[in-house]
Amino acid sequence: MLYPLKFKTIYKDKIWGGDKIKTILGKDFSPLPNCGETWEISGVAGEISIVENGDLAGNGLDELIEIYMSDLVGESVYERFGDEFPLLIKFIDAREDLSIQVHPNDELAKERHNAYGKTEMWYIIQADEGARVISGFKGQIDKISYLDYLSRNNLEKILNEEQAKAGDVFFIRSGRVHATGKGILLAEIQQTSDITYRIYDYNRKDSNGNLRDLHTDLALDAIDFNTEKSYRTDYQIVKNTPSKIVHCNYFNTNIIEFDKKIEKDYILIDSFVIYICIEGSFSIEHEGGKEFVKKGDTVLIPAALKELSIVPDLKAKILEVYIQTEE
Repeated sequence: MLYPLKFKTIYKDKIWGGDKIKTILGKDFSPLPNCGETWEISGVAGEISIVENGDLAGNGLDELIEIYMSDLVGESVYERFGDEFPLLIKFIDAREDLSIQVHPNDELAKERHNAYGKTEMWYIIQADEGARVISGFKGQIDKISYLDYLSRNNLEKILNEEQAKAGDVFFIRSGRVHATGKGILLAEIQQTSDITYRIYDYNRKDSNGNLRDLHTDLALDAIDFNTEKSYRTDYQIVKNTPSKIVHCNYFNTNIIEFDKKIEKDYILIDSFVIYICIEGSFSIEHEGGKEFVKKGDTVLIPAALKELSIVPDLKAKILEVYIQTEE
């Protein structure tokens, strides 16, 4: 019988990483000197998540999909993605500014890399005073002007900056130029893709004294030069009920802030569900038992597990993620 699955965290050492994954999320990344990101659930080739709890401990996510198929991911999800898990869940701790970058859409990624593109969203867990993110352009601009600013190291002058604080959400469509600024700890939900085109890196050098590679030409055809009125996602929390944050073709994300037991019925959702605990702690009670979840934990609820309860210790806040069934 399938049950709520936890996976071994994959820790990523980054020169821009800090210690918030340890101090705020309580995840010990020793013996790494610092940790810029963790992969909590991954189906990326070579970086497959391994179950750490229950009878299936030691099995890879790819093996589980092969064996359980639609019981694990949902019938419609399995029809769309087969044995590939469609989402990658991360935590990112930016002690320093990350590079300015862009991700290709599905069509371009398939043509160039035989892979999926990358649309993603960020939930800001913690932000230092003055922390900012870059998302999109300040105003309308074309390729020629963009290349001119880039060649003169003035790219930041045309990019849209947003102050970041805990609870902010930024939806980053494929093609949108973006960057995480220093002092930010966030949860990231994205398509399963590890394709990034680095546009600008502040002329920084790596540990060997070399400038990091840029992907100017590849990025040019990937960039969406359209602008939007607002790049921050507005949402309202209604306590003890799922509140919509981002619903798109690639994932649906709700936020649930709760201080009492909630009965969950996923009969109408033909998909796995992921819980990302961003505050507090709670228990998942289901027919097969009980699973304790604390801040920094990520749990995969198999599609076959339709009825369960989430019970806070005192109070908790989680992101609830699933794939929308196509009609």
